[in-house]
Amino acid sequence: MPTVFERLLSGELPCAKVYEDAHVFAFMDAGQVNDGHVIVATRRPCETLLDCSEEEAAALMRAARRIAQALQAEFAPEGFTVLQANRAAGWQTVPHLHLHVLPRWSGDGVELGWPRKEPGPERLRELAARIVPRLCEDGAA
Repeated sequence: MPTVFERLLSGELPCAKVYEDAHVFAFMDAGQVNDGHVIVATRRPCETLLDCSEEEAAALMRAARRIAQALQAEFAPEGFTVLQANRAAGWQTVPHLHLHVLPRWSGDGVELGWPRKEPGPERLRELAARIVPRLCEDGAA
Protein backbone atom coordinates (compact mmCIF):
# COMPACT_ATOMS: atom_id res chain seq x y z
CA MET A 1 0.00 0.00 0.00
CA PRO A 2 1.56 3.33 -1.00
CA THR A 3 2.20 5.92 1.70
CA VAL A 4 0.55 9.32 1.58
CA PHE A 5 3.86 10.77 0.40
CA GLU A 6 4.01 8.33 -2.53
CA ARG A 7 0.45 9.34 -3.40
CA LEU A 8 1.42 13.03 -3.26
CA LEU A 9 4.49 12.47 -5.43
CA SER A 10 2.53 10.50 -8.03
CA GLY A 11 -0.11 13.23 -8.27
CA GLU A 12 -2.86 10.98 -6.92
CA LEU A 13 -3.30 13.46 -4.07
CA PRO A 14 -2.83 17.22 -4.43
CA CYS A 15 0.03 19.04 -2.75
CA ALA A 16 1.76 22.41 -2.85
CA LYS A 17 5.18 21.28 -4.07
CA VAL A 18 8.08 23.68 -3.45
CA TYR A 19 11.12 21.65 -4.57
CA GLU A 20 12.22 18.41 -6.18
CA ASP A 21 15.37 16.81 -7.51
CA ALA A 22 16.50 13.29 -8.39
CA HIS A 23 16.34 12.10 -4.75
CA VAL A 24 13.81 14.20 -2.83
CA PHE A 25 10.70 16.29 -3.15
CA ALA A 26 9.38 18.95 -0.79
CA PHE A 27 5.92 20.31 -0.19
CA MET A 28 3.98 22.47 2.23
CA ASP A 29 2.83 20.47 5.26
CA ALA A 30 -0.98 20.33 5.19
CA GLY A 31 -0.90 20.74 8.98
CA GLN A 32 1.09 24.00 9.02
CA VAL A 33 2.54 24.49 12.50
CA ASN A 34 3.81 27.92 11.40
CA ASP A 35 3.60 29.60 8.00
CA GLY A 36 6.26 28.08 5.76
CA HIS A 37 6.30 24.60 7.36
CA VAL A 38 7.74 22.30 4.67
CA ILE A 39 8.19 18.53 4.50
CA VAL A 40 11.14 17.11 2.55
CA ALA A 41 10.73 13.42 1.63
CA THR A 42 12.70 10.90 -0.34
CA ARG A 43 11.38 10.09 -3.80
CA ARG A 44 12.19 6.42 -3.20
CA PRO A 45 9.86 4.96 -0.57
CA CYS A 46 12.31 4.09 2.21
CA GLU A 47 10.82 3.98 5.68
CA THR A 48 13.57 5.38 7.92
CA LEU A 49 16.98 7.02 7.85
CA LEU A 50 18.42 3.52 8.33
CA ASP A 51 16.89 2.40 5.02
CA CYS A 52 18.14 5.14 2.71
CA SER A 53 21.41 5.55 0.88
CA GLU A 54 24.04 8.07 1.96
CA GLU A 55 23.24 10.00 -1.20
CA GLU A 56 19.54 10.20 -0.27
CA ALA A 57 20.38 11.27 3.29
CA ALA A 58 22.67 14.01 1.97
CA ALA A 59 20.01 15.10 -0.52
CA LEU A 60 17.49 15.51 2.31
CA MET A 61 19.80 17.87 4.18
CA ARG A 62 20.83 19.79 1.06
CA ALA A 63 17.17 20.38 0.24
CA ALA A 64 16.40 21.36 3.84
CA ARG A 65 19.17 23.97 3.71
CA ARG A 66 17.94 25.43 0.42
CA ILE A 67 14.38 25.55 1.73
CA ALA A 68 15.49 27.16 5.01
CA GLN A 69 17.30 29.84 3.00
CA ALA A 70 14.15 30.53 0.98
CA LEU A 71 12.00 30.60 4.12
CA GLN A 72 14.45 32.97 5.79
CA ALA A 73 14.28 35.34 2.81
CA GLU A 74 10.48 35.22 2.60
CA PHE A 75 9.28 34.98 6.21
CA ALA A 76 12.30 36.18 8.25
CA PRO A 77 11.80 33.68 11.09
CA GLU A 78 13.85 34.03 14.27
CA GLY A 79 15.00 30.43 13.95
CA PHE A 80 14.31 26.97 12.51
CA THR A 81 13.60 23.51 13.78
CA VAL A 82 14.60 20.70 11.42
CA LEU A 83 13.03 17.49 12.68
CA GLN A 84 13.54 13.95 11.39
CA ALA A 85 11.84 11.07 13.24
CA ASN A 86 12.23 7.30 12.84
CA ARG A 87 9.70 4.64 13.79
CA ALA A 88 6.76 5.12 16.12
CA ALA A 89 8.89 5.28 19.27
CA GLY A 90 10.86 8.10 17.62
CA TRP A 91 7.64 10.05 16.76
CA GLN A 92 7.46 9.03 13.08
CA THR A 93 3.83 9.17 11.91
CA VAL A 94 4.23 8.44 8.17
CA PRO A 95 6.36 5.37 7.32
CA HIS A 96 8.30 7.19 4.59
CA LEU A 97 11.60 8.95 5.25
CA HIS A 98 11.08 12.69 5.60
CA LEU A 99 12.03 15.71 7.60
CA HIS A 100 10.27 18.89 8.62
CA VAL A 101 11.69 22.35 8.03
CA LEU A 102 9.82 24.54 10.48
CA PRO A 103 10.28 28.31 10.71
CA ARG A 104 10.22 29.41 14.35
CA TRP A 105 9.46 32.55 16.33
CA SER A 106 9.78 33.19 20.04
CA GLY A 107 6.49 32.44 21.73
CA ASP A 108 5.05 30.51 18.75
CA GLY A 109 3.74 27.82 21.12
CA VAL A 110 5.72 25.00 19.50
CA GLU A 111 7.27 22.74 22.10
CA LEU A 112 9.63 19.81 21.93
CA GLY A 113 10.94 18.46 25.16
CA TRP A 114 12.48 15.42 26.73
CA PRO A 115 13.83 14.64 30.17
CA ARG A 116 17.48 15.65 30.22
CA LYS A 117 19.80 13.15 31.86
CA GLU A 118 23.35 14.02 32.85
CA PRO A 119 25.24 10.76 33.27
CA GLY A 120 28.66 12.38 33.65
CA PRO A 121 31.87 12.15 31.63
CA GLU A 122 32.74 8.55 32.58
CA ARG A 123 29.42 7.16 31.33
CA LEU A 124 29.62 9.31 28.19
CA ARG A 125 33.04 7.83 27.41
CA GLU A 126 31.65 4.31 27.97
CA LEU A 127 28.78 4.98 25.56
CA ALA A 128 31.13 6.47 22.96
CA ALA A 129 33.41 3.41 23.22
CA ARG A 130 30.45 1.19 22.32
CA ILE A 131 29.53 3.23 19.26
CA VAL A 132 32.92 4.04 17.71
CA PRO A 133 33.79 0.46 16.59
CA ARG A 134 30.43 0.20 14.81
CA LEU A 135 31.19 3.26 12.69
CA CYS A 136 33.75 1.16 10.84
CA GLU A 137 31.33 -1.69 10.06
CA ASP A 138 29.96 -2.19 6.55
CA GLY A 139 26.95 0.00 5.90
CA ALA A 140 27.85 2.50 8.61
CA ALA A 141 29.07 5.98 7.83
